[in-house]
Amino acid sequence: MSKYSKLYSACLYGIDGVLIEVEVDLSSGIPQVNLVGLPDTAVREAVERVRSAIKNCGYAFPLQRVTINLAPADLRKAGSAFDLAIALGLLAASGQIRLPDIERLLILGELSLNGTLRPVPGVLAMVDLAIKQGFDSVLLPVDNAPEALLLDGIRVYGLRHLKELKTGQQADDKDAPSPVQPLSLTHLRIHKEEPIDLVEPALFPSPSEDFSDVLGQQHVKRALTIAAAGLHNIMLIGPPGTGKTMLIRRLPSILPSLSQEEALEVTKIYSSAGKLKASGGGLMNARPFRSPHHTISGAGLIGGGSIPKPGEVSLAHNGVLFLDELPEFSRGVLEVLRQPLEEGFVSISRARASFTFPARFLLAASLNPCPCGYLGAEPPLPACTCSPARVAQYREKISGPLLDRIDMHVEVPRPANWQSDAQPLSSAEMRAAVEAAEAIQLNRYRHCSFNRNSELSGRLLRKFAPLDPAAAHLLHASFDALGLSMRAHDRIIKLARTIADLEGSDRVLSTHIAEAIQYRQLDQHQVKLN
Repeated sequence: MSKYSKLYSACLYGIDGVLIEVEVDLSSGIPQVNLVGLPDTAVREAVERVRSAIKNCGYAFPLQRVTINLAPADLRKAGSAFDLAIALGLLAASGQIRLPDIERLLILGELSLNGTLRPVPGVLAMVDLAIKQGFDSVLLPVDNAPEALLLDGIRVYGLRHLKELKTGQQADDKDAPSPVQPLSLTHLRIHKEEPIDLVEPALFPSPSEDFSDVLGQQHVKRALTIAAAGLHNIMLIGPPGTGKTMLIRRLPSILPSLSQEEALEVTKIYSSAGKLKASGGGLMNARPFRSPHHTISGAGLIGGGSIPKPGEVSLAHNGVLFLDELPEFSRGVLEVLRQPLEEGFVSISRARASFTFPARFLLAASLNPCPCGYLGAEPPLPACTCSPARVAQYREKISGPLLDRIDMHVEVPRPANWQSDAQPLSSAEMRAAVEAAEAIQLNRYRHCSFNRNSELSGRLLRKFAPLDPAAAHLLHASFDALGLSMRAHDRIIKLARTIADLEGSDRVLSTHIAEAIQYRQLDQHQVKLN
């Protein structure tokens, strides 16, 4: 009878899977269990869950000195995904079962006290790791199976209860001294019959929300079309009731669909954050739309914790992060947006490790020009009642460096003559223009590591966004007149490149630069919100 067994499981490291060897050793001595390998509380408590599950499923928990090692030993282990691997390791080491030795098997799953398997977060990342590491199959809770089936190249075995392993165990020959026969997992095999499409309805605005609901505001719809076409950050400024929130909440209705690679990346993030449990798994085919409350903390927005988890900026990856009433967020929280807006990822460092989360999103924000909302408003709107000091304090929430990273600042006044807008611009019309511009960008950047104008930088910006002489002269004159930074200078060119794509122009003309500059009116040393 073997006194040692080794199985493979996995845990999350940020949003990526990490392979963990689960070693079990039985030796003589006073019965006790030692779990080593930097386990967190949830992992240490696995011993009691496993003990009860083994006894309640008709097996015997080893009455020996048990040592369980989770390797590599210098990596902190978190979560409950090791339960099933520890249980099977104990049963294999005590000679009660024998796992198949013809295939490399990754084992994931949380055990309840009666042996029922519960789903665990991050299965997509861990199964993806298993495929890259050359594993043949994965044994996991049946509720996680649809998520694992999204990936090709690995056999998926779904387990509902620990007792199901006995169903596939071959009977022993009483007269033969041969060891326990290996388990047959064939009856647990789950086959992919057809592609799985998942949309998480609770995460996104209703598809019934259409821009045709918004009467007037044609210039704002034009700006949102440009933002969607190149994934440029946008900020809407205006008094209450002019439709700022209503307009931004309809932004997902004109965004292009996720590509297969983007969908897999977004689904991986939501899987790691445990956001796919309720829906049963699947690829997310709609761009995320996240709208956190203004009381959110910096860790909630950017990600964090003792073992960092994705924050709102990562949950909005390849989608939209909507910050309604921007100055109501604390300045410290807003300042953490600088790195993801500039670099497209978030780095969080802890004493033992550093974690990197993807965070390339379209920032959409709305704000009033002052605390009461009516600074600079014309009748019939009320007059502003805010003192200059209060207005200054309100504006100070948005720092110059953060404002510099927002491509478009669009004023949303009270709509005039909206009754005459008999055929308001619809989402379908705006989306058609966005998709045409997207096709141009995908073709232009087919040999690059990015596919949107907003990601251009350095020499690639000069290569793919050449200015004609008149456009270059206009931009140079505006640079000094408006007191623009070099970052704003480059963002104007990127924005003009998107406008040119919407117009079907190969070169960036002066008209495109002029329109891009009008969206940067707040890029002066003295910010004017009215």
